Amino acid sequence: MELFYAYEVDGGIARLDAEESGHCVRVLRHRAGDGISVIDGLGSMFRCRLSDDNPKGAVAEVLETFPGWGSHPYHLTLACCPTKNNERFEWFVEKATEVGVDRIVPVIGERSERKVYKTDRAVRIALSATKQSLKARIPVIDEPLSVRSFIDSLSFRQNEVSGGISAPLKLIAYCFEDDTHPRISIKDALSTSSHGMSASSFHGLSVESVPQIIVLIGPEGDFSPEEARHALDAGFIPVHLGSSRLRTETAAVTAAEAVYFHFL
Repeated sequence: MELFYAYEVDGGIARLDAEESGHCVRVLRHRAGDGISVIDGLGSMFRCRLSDDNPKGAVAEVLETFPGWGSHPYHLTLACCPTKNNERFEWFVEKATEVGVDRIVPVIGERSERKVYKTDRAVRIALSATKQSLKARIPVIDEPLSVRSFIDSLSFRQNEVSGGISAPLKLIAYCFEDDTHPRISIKDALSTSSHGMSASSFHGLSVESVPQIIVLIGPEGDFSPEEARHALDAGFIPVHLGSSRLRTETAAVTAAEAVYFHFL
């Protein structure tokens, strides 16, 4: 199944940008009158008929709409420190998108080897992986911020939560042991939380109503003890991802898979 991303869907018309139009018309040789499938990046898929096969700006008529297409019954934020090797972080973005993630936040830790990260390529990779894995919602890629700023931003947002939106389940994965706050497996954290319900329990709920899960993954040198304490003070639960020592990008994908399989 071929999917195309429309930057604008309005009034029964879907418009493709130059790159998507070129792929549709020049590469795949679609012509006016052909049926194509289009996503809006916000969760809906549209069955369309191509009405203008301009390779620089194709336009399609929407025939049928499928909201929530390829969705999952949770909202997952993965906050992960960019790796020294950019390609490893981009691999994580691709694989996490395929599995199911809604928001990716590059966070810079005190021990991060990479202090600057540009999101342009990650955004393009997320779009490609969304289409490849037959999803309609493209994960949001935030601009980088420090670990502490990310944690503080969650506390600020939680103060604004109201009316039927439950508090998020916040998990932090680090490698060192802390006798005061022993780590539990991410599987147990998901199962024992209020979010440990079957996928069928959330069928048809809005994005705001499904379980909100946040997982914080540190850099190659791990979080500093001060960062970990700051997270715990903000309500994060310390978790581990098994007995193996994982690279940063592997840990982030493993966390995405743990959430995915929990809600199957």
